[in-house]
Parts: sequence; structure tokens; C-alpha cells
Amino acid sequence: MNRLTQGRYQFLLSEEKGSYKKSTGLEISIYDDHAGTSRRAQTLSGGESFIAALALALSLGDVIQSHTGGVIIETLFIDEGFGSLDEDALEMAIEALEMVEDEGRMIGIISHVGELKSRITQQMIVKSNGVGQSYISTSLNE
Repeated sequence: MNRLTQGRYQFLLSEEKGSYKKSTGLEISIYDDHAGTSRRAQTLSGGESFIAALALALSLGDVIQSHTGGVIIETLFIDEGFGSLDEDALEMAIEALEMVEDEGRMIGIISHVGELKSRITQQMIVKSNGVGQSYISTSLNE
């Protein structure tokens, strides 16, 4: 997360108990360097939540790679609800995905969002033939 947010956010394991009498498991807080304090993960905006989820997915991939004797995870597919992001959050998400791709991982995005369609150059498009079957076409936007 540090890399994706230029050091603004860090994950913290919260010591607070969950909403039940016992701890509910992995309670995560976010330290926000701009605010100088930590806050609950539920307070993140759509774009911030996307970055947090992406950082967790990448970190989990790194942990799996380091514990599986040489298995390399080079591809990540994202179906993260891009349609719920506002314009600024979508831009933040696209920039984060481009950063990850520049570092050598292939990113697959599953989306219906028009802005993504215009920004992603290589596409596999699933289309219906109208009789209950689908086919795949490819495009290369220039």
C-alpha cells in the first residue's frame, strides 16, 4: 500500500475488539499520514478502498510466492466494481493498475465502464450472439 499511495497509507492490525463480545478476527485500520492518525477501514472512499484491496491482493500474491517454492504469480484479474467509482477515484485506480503493470505483472480487468474501455489498449470482449451463447472478439485501441 505504501508504494501505491506514495507513503500516505499503511495497514495496521487493530487491537480493538470487533462489534461482538469476542474479537471478530482480523480488524484492520488504516494509518493516514495526511491526517496523522489511524482510522477504520470502513471510512475509506471508493478510490481508497480500491487501492487498499489492490494492495492486499498484491501482498497476498507476494506471500504465496514466497511460501510455495518458486511459484510465480505474474497475472492479476480485477473485477472490483469500477462502476461505483467517481471520476477521481477511477483515475486513481487506473494509475495504480498502470504502476503494477509497469512493475511486470499483467493485469486483467473485468468491467463495463466506458472510461476503462477507452483507456485499455488490448481487450478481449465477450459478446452475446443473441441465442444464449457468447463469443470472444479482440481489439487493439490505438
